[in-house]
Amino acid sequence: MNVAAIEAIGAMQASTGQAAQAAAGTAAPGFANWIAQEVSSLNTQLVTAEQGVQKLATGTAENLHEVMLQLEQARLAMQVASQVRSKVLEAYQDVMRMQV
Repeated sequence: MNVAAIEAIGAMQASTGQAAQAAAGTAAPGFANWIAQEVSSLNTQLVTAEQGVQKLATGTAENLHEVMLQLEQARLAMQVASQVRSKVLEAYQDVMRMQV
């Protein structure tokens, strides 16, 4: 999944959440808002890590240690997002298999 795809997903979820809130007339936080915030946070981490690598490649990075920390944080955040996605899909499939 690339950064543009993550941004597109976040934008779609944010607009859907805003439309639902406008229709309901409340500003109650929900799962869609949480997902949108987390996707945005993940995107920010990925962009920061990518910028750090670019600075390292051009020789303008001030501290190698910070760049490595940014890369590791971005990697872990991506793994968490992947695991959450897998668990949500599993739960959805379990619900769809239930007999009514």
